[in-house]
Amino acid sequence: MKPYPKPYLSVAQQISKLQGRGLFIDDLAKAEGHLSKIGYYRLSGYWHPMRESRIVRDASGARRVEICDTFRPGAQFSHVVDLYVFDKKLRLVMLDALERIEIALRADIALLLGKRSPWAHREAKFLHGQFSKPRPGKLSKLDDFNSRADQREQNAKDDFAAHYRRKYSDPMPIWIAVELWEFGTLSHFVSGMRVQDQDTIAARYGITRDTLRSWVWTLSFVRNICAHHGRLWNRAMVAQPMDPKGASVPLLDHLAGQRSALERFYGAAAITRYFQLQINPNSTWGERFVEIFRTFPDAPGISLKNAGFPENWRALPIWAT
Repeated sequence: MKPYPKPYLSVAQQISKLQGRGLFIDDLAKAEGHLSKIGYYRLSGYWHPMRESRIVRDASGARRVEICDTFRPGAQFSHVVDLYVFDKKLRLVMLDALERIEIALRADIALLLGKRSPWAHREAKFLHGQFSKPRPGKLSKLDDFNSRADQREQNAKDDFAAHYRRKYSDPMPIWIAVELWEFGTLSHFVSGMRVQDQDTIAARYGITRDTLRSWVWTLSFVRNICAHHGRLWNRAMVAQPMDPKGASVPLLDHLAGQRSALERFYGAAAITRYFQLQINPNSTWGERFVEIFRTFPDAPGISLKNAGFPENWRALPIWAT
């Protein structure tokens, strides 16, 4: 590790730096406004693919790609802003779909477990044995889950939560408690359910339990990016979805064995569309998603291949349905 060497730059200095590296800026006033209101560092993630690259060899002689400071010929600041605006629209349309999926999964869990006990989500006998298994030096996953659930229920500002606290001494029953679960909580809990219960919910979506756990984890990751206003369009998926080749999902056959699609945003987008169709076959979300890509900028170094999209993806059955 080394000390951070880069100095503070005023907006005017930032513009000079970008121009010196070959980025064309046709309207200085607009550029100053965007850099002032969005920030140089945030925008840098959007101009990164527009920078030139070269092949170099490391000390061992292995070849690798090195990103240069200079921009590709034809790169413009307006391209950067267009890509930033496109990504914002993409996050919003994804949040709309993920909200619907999150609510459906909450309902699935509440209906399945609630018939056994109002507090089945808190009781070890109704959950996977590994979820309640003691862990050396720390709480079991179930105890940790319950502790966090207590905090959520005590701190929630929602009217229904405040009403419940005033009226009842028991923890919230599952059909109320799930309303306070975020997507990450949902993903964590699905993995803690009994195998047969995971199977039941997975069957609702025409997939296996392993696929369900994996895909819900991926969607939780994407939802977190969207909620925190992160760059989405070409994001590497830390939570990569399971390959659907063993899931018997015809609409997603085109993803089987396609690591580039699964490692980038496209895989998550296709999975989102799949869940949407299982929840509501008449959903128009896919049309709105496709429409946004009409505004995808035509700029040097920018391609949907960077996001894992296959050629002619709009014609695939999952998007044409």
